[in-house]
Amino acid sequence: MPGVDLDTVTIPELQDRMAHGSLTPSALTTAYLRRIKAINPKIHAVLRTDPTALRQAAASDARHRHGGTLGPLDGIPVLLKDNVNTRDMPTTAGSWALAGIRPDTDAPLVTRLRDAGAVILGKTNLSEWANFRAAKPTSGWSAVGGQTHNPYVLDRNPCGSSSGSAAALAASLSQVAIGTETDGSIVCPAGTNGVVGHKPSHGLVSQAGVVPISAEQDTAGPMARNVTDAALTLSVLSGGDVSHPDGTSFPAGTLHPAGGTSLPGGRPGTLGPVGPLGSPALLGSPGPLGEPTHRGSLRGKRIGLWRLPSLGPEVDAVMTRTAEKLRTAGAEVVEVTPPYQQRLAELEFPALYSEFHRDIDAYLATRHGPRNLAALIDFHRTHAEEGTCFAGQELFERALVAPPTTDPAYRAKRAELKDLSRRSMDETLNAHHLDAIAAPTNPPAWTTDCARGDNDVIPSSTPAAVAGYPSLSVPAGFVNKLPVGLLLMAGDHQDAGLLSLGAMVQHRLDAWRAPGYLQSVGPDASR
Repeated sequence: MPGVDLDTVTIPELQDRMAHGSLTPSALTTAYLRRIKAINPKIHAVLRTDPTALRQAAASDARHRHGGTLGPLDGIPVLLKDNVNTRDMPTTAGSWALAGIRPDTDAPLVTRLRDAGAVILGKTNLSEWANFRAAKPTSGWSAVGGQTHNPYVLDRNPCGSSSGSAAALAASLSQVAIGTETDGSIVCPAGTNGVVGHKPSHGLVSQAGVVPISAEQDTAGPMARNVTDAALTLSVLSGGDVSHPDGTSFPAGTLHPAGGTSLPGGRPGTLGPVGPLGSPALLGSPGPLGEPTHRGSLRGKRIGLWRLPSLGPEVDAVMTRTAEKLRTAGAEVVEVTPPYQQRLAELEFPALYSEFHRDIDAYLATRHGPRNLAALIDFHRTHAEEGTCFAGQELFERALVAPPTTDPAYRAKRAELKDLSRRSMDETLNAHHLDAIAAPTNPPAWTTDCARGDNDVIPSSTPAAVAGYPSLSVPAGFVNKLPVGLLLMAGDHQDAGLLSLGAMVQHRLDAWRAPGYLQSVGPDASR
């Protein structure tokens, strides 16, 4: 497509071309399908393409010709993580246990995307059962899809369970993708693959029709190469309604009242005026079709930097350079350490075991195949293909014997988790009058090794994930040619303000560069 760089183009730029007739959704979809055919064999990020994708794009062509577009995602290709139900494609969670028969209906979030005119391009590989099967799994591997590789260095791991979605975006195989997170599975793949990932506030996006781990923490969310596209996708996933704790809601297509809600420290938490296609003008004045113009200033913004030196001196050096850039842009950066992290780590998995048993039984009852967790465990014991990378299913087995969610001991654990995680966030935000807490999203990607499993003890995602607060990873820099992300976290349902801040931070850091598909790299820390 002459004049269109798929690595850097934004949705508003694409819609501007479509409105002026220099680009069609069919041409855009064809370009992405060709990239999948050419590049996906290197990284194994896309499990399957939707055979109706070009038909969907042709319908969008007609809407664009007649001025009847359905919104900013009309004609925009979207990839879905393969734990999101689709009526016309298999939904496997990476396991052959679910591979035989399609779900009866789309997940509500897929219905929202279709109703908005998005082109469902296909399904992405994931860590099998969203990394909740074995005690030492290998991220990016599933029995159905094999191993997804990091596009920057192919022998390195893509991290987390939304690994295929992130790797596909890094390779520019789609404009946006959908991931899911319980704790880290959107933001860690985003950071490790050099893209943007937004974990929305809990409850903002429907989890119906998504293979679960825990109803208390699970959420689907948008992944993209820039914050603008992530914000537009969130608007569709949430029904165009970013609601706030005080009951104020801002539907797409309206002007948000200035100062209608506040971030900690009294700063406005609004999404800002909405452009002609319902796209949020995150910063300053809207550009063409409401695209952010990056005129918003970081001056006066207060950001708390949680360094996490356990991730290594090279990552800490990236954080130091990041803080310098933010200060140069006018932000105030103060160092913080959110409390209660050790106790959160002790409590989280025991609670998740009980919740997984309850929630996976409810989901499996809607599908053909194993009807409950006990039957699922038996399936894995008797199907050798489920153990070709790692054989364990210790998390399944622990969940099977975990106390039910009616048990008082479980209820006490979840209540303490909710209380401590929210206090961890709220006390830190309020004590320092912060707009957001920032931390490294990830260490540089480790070498993929089925025998060893993952090397990914990454605590930064846990406070927001357990609290149900929003988090957003944007590219921050590189260690040894491997991306490192900056994780931004804000208060409950402050997604709008967080996305606004994230767009400014991404613009100021300007840390993205295209993947090189290197076979391997040495141990040096060159950047």
